[in-house]
Amino acid sequence: MSPLPDSRDATIGVVMIGRNEGERLRRCIASTSAVAARVYVDSGSTDDSVAWARAQGVTVVELAVPPKFTAARARNAGFERLLQDFPGLAYVQMVDGDCELAPGWLDAARDALQADPTLALVFGRRRERFPERSLYNAFCDEEWNVPIGEAMSGGGDVMVRVDALSAIGGYDTAMIAGEDPDMSIRLRKAGWRLYRIDHAMTVHDAAILRFAQWWRRAERGGHAFGELADRHPGLDDPYWRRQCRSILVWGGIYPAVVVAMLLLAIVLGPIWLLAAFALALIWPAQVLRIGSRLRRTLPLRQAMLTGLFLMIGKVSEMIGLARFHVGRLTGRRSDLIEYHRGPAHE
Repeated sequence: MSPLPDSRDATIGVVMIGRNEGERLRRCIASTSAVAARVYVDSGSTDDSVAWARAQGVTVVELAVPPKFTAARARNAGFERLLQDFPGLAYVQMVDGDCELAPGWLDAARDALQADPTLALVFGRRRERFPERSLYNAFCDEEWNVPIGEAMSGGGDVMVRVDALSAIGGYDTAMIAGEDPDMSIRLRKAGWRLYRIDHAMTVHDAAILRFAQWWRRAERGGHAFGELADRHPGLDDPYWRRQCRSILVWGGIYPAVVVAMLLLAIVLGPIWLLAAFALALIWPAQVLRIGSRLRRTLPLRQAMLTGLFLMIGKVSEMIGLARFHVGRLTGRRSDLIEYHRGPAHE
């Protein structure tokens, strides 16, 4: 895509974050070329990200360790640097370094925030760049497609009102995942509203081509669900505790009971094998139930595959959920749960 013809409104700034994004970062930076107030925050890249960003005239903040790298820490660092250099900013666009801003998005987001002073942040449609290259990319593309209108939380790409984000203290830098919904929840608790507008926002390059990458991403999701439920126990929507119970049942208790019954069959006879088989049939029935529900908005094949992988992912999410609670009980924070991607494609 070519550089954006967006407004050069001096009230808008952009924070880009990344690590070893390569060509993805080049696209991201190029898509913000119409904005004067922009910062790239780098979390220990070993490629040429830092040098290339500086060569484009972008202010660069290089995070040091310790403390640990987190997306929340990077966003806060970029936000603080922007306000230091451009204290008159009213709105800041947060964007991940593997995303490219869509033409017209910055103006559309600013206009929505200006039109409604009760809105703290807005976001639009994030699309996957290559949904056809893998099932996992296609899953991501559908995941981004949340309903237009009032929203419970935003993701990594949002335009946020500076005063609102400053008032809640920014993102929580201790969170290794789930920092975006956590920030969104705190905005809502402070009386602000969030909204998804009907406009293209970003093109994202997940580059998830292997099962192992998808598995790690699901594990990170389980960790996020656990921490969000722990931090916001009284929240009704999103009800993170319900999500954690689902993970516990389908990713922990259910497979453990099936395995236990198979072991009993070895000792006590075939009746337990029949019982294990009968119990195991519940799992494909759940896949069909989820797929049938998704069939309302997705093609049959994609709906059923989504149901299948959602159920498989419960086991990985259970690992992430357990990892969070072990860390919580021992007082040791988890390290980042990362999946490694290949180079960007043209």
